[in-house]
Amino acid sequence: MKRIIFEATELFTRAGERLTRRFRRDRRGVAAVEFALILPAMIALYLGLVDVTQILSASRKASGVASAVGDLVAQSIQIDDAGMDNVFVAAASMLSPFDPSTLTVVITSIDADGDGNTTVGWSDALNAAPRGVGSSVALPEGLIEPNSSLIMSEVTYSYESAVSHLVSGGSVDTEDTFYLRPRRSLFVGRVD
Repeated sequence: MKRIIFEATELFTRAGERLTRRFRRDRRGVAAVEFALILPAMIALYLGLVDVTQILSASRKASGVASAVGDLVAQSIQIDDAGMDNVFVAAASMLSPFDPSTLTVVITSIDADGDGNTTVGWSDALNAAPRGVGSSVALPEGLIEPNSSLIMSEVTYSYESAVSHLVSGGSVDTEDTFYLRPRRSLFVGRVD
């Protein structure tokens, strides 16, 4: 019995050695094995690039929203609640095809007195708190002239995708601020 086991073991060992030598010499299928090894990295790279493209597109759209809503308000002589509601509806629709639920928009009229001190004349917001009327606002030097005003449009957007959620554990936040001078008057009035 031991002899049979010994011969069977020797037979399988020789067959295994022959098979191993044959696999070492045979170069067919090497490309398939290499492709199978690199495929997960290629898929991860592709998904990452798609996600980066979507993040950049969402950031560009949020920047466009900041510019457009500020411009819509700056074109007015005065704006009421219905006009602001229309501006905010336009802001949400401009973000399409992205989900506007995480979009925040703050539109503020900043007034400068004769000494160049800047305060909030009025402020409205979508999905955020407006700035307090009369509060001080710091602006970049030379941006506003005394006895005039600016419309400041601030937009933040949180983009969330499956890949960014897996990699970074959350959303990617983008924000932009635009300053625009009123076009048809020195000040844009806010009426209820």
